[in-house]
Amino acid sequence: MPRILAEQALPQDQTTGTRRPPRSVTINLAESPLGWLRARALVSDRQFAAGELLRRDYERAGLGPRVTMRWDAAPAGAGRRGAVDPAGAMVAHLRARERFDAALCAAGPGLSDILWRVVCACESVPTSERALGWPARSGRLVLTLALDRIADYYRVP
Repeated sequence: MPRILAEQALPQDQTTGTRRPPRSVTINLAESPLGWLRARALVSDRQFAAGELLRRDYERAGLGPRVTMRWDAAPAGAGRRGAVDPAGAMVAHLRARERFDAALCAAGPGLSDILWRVVCACESVPTSERALGWPARSGRLVLTLALDRIADYYRVP
């Protein structure tokens, strides 16, 4: 995994009106929240692998928000070449979407929310807890349960 290090001021130092210089912390921008949990042994290798499989299907299905123009295959016209295999790309896209939807169904309705937020949307666990209205430090437990369920779905050893 590549390392993209950046200095970031601590949020509590940005809001205070003190005269002392703000403190900063070095963060790895390339590290996902799931990778952060794995690096600190808060999720197992099996749970991490299941989360990465879910993120792979999410990315392949193209379910994330688009911020630019789509550069998919243009239709073949007179004297122009179209895509090599647009049907094959569409089938792969649909299969990834089916796997993603089935994995979230396997996780269950109460567990899929935190799973999508942390694994696919790359929100931190505390941010996800606040967004879902959960008590502090409850998200990691629910996330590990959800990761266990999708590990069973993906048949991760």
